[in-house]
Amino acid sequence: MKQRIDKKTVRHVARLSRISLSGKEVALYQKQLADILDYINQLNKADTTGTPPTSHPLESLKNVFREDRVRKSLPAEKALQNAPERKDDFFSVPKIIE
Repeated sequence: MKQRIDKKTVRHVARLSRISLSGKEVALYQKQLADILDYINQLNKADTTGTPPTSHPLESLKNVFREDRVRKSLPAEKALQNAPERKDDFFSVPKIIE
């Protein structure tokens, strides 16, 4: 079944994503999102009985962790020497949360 996405939904998703879209872009993304949902529906029809869940397709891929070791850290004065702004022993950055 062909999925339908209306322009209102595309605009809503764009607003949630804080993306400004032109009318031409809304029409383009309307078709692309419908195609993505159609593809997901095709994938949902695939028989996955007996297929174990995976987090990655390559079994040999593993994270390499180094052992944590306590060592002397950089002094605050040296770490902050090139900071554009600082407050006491901390970096000062603009507030980003309203």
